[in-house]
Amino acid sequence: MTILSYVLQGLLIFMFLFAGMSKIVGSAMQVQAFKQLRLPQWFRVVTGLTTMVGVIGLIIGFWNKELIALAALWIACIMVGAVISHIRVKHPFKQMVAAIVLLVLALILAFIQ
Repeated sequence: MTILSYVLQGLLIFMFLFAGMSKIVGSAMQVQAFKQLRLPQWFRVVTGLTTMVGVIGLIIGFWNKELIALAALWIACIMVGAVISHIRVKHPFKQMVAAIVLLVLALILAFIQ
């Protein structure tokens, strides 16, 4: 499971580092996404910051294994919120797939620790 753990950890760090930073700096794609989700722009920044907390936890997890499961569950909670946000505005399933896949990957990482 160690190789799978490292792969998932690295993948989640990469994906959420990019996603978190783009939310914080206000990339046009993220600004538009939060408008479509009918969420305020300040919540985009908060979401980006909370995402970065998860990323930092996953990075520290390379040295402190106990932190990996907690950070992965933190990210999973963020992704549950993302899925709920899509459902709330009645987005089609295809717009939720990425959030669902990332949620499942975070849960897998948490449970193999």
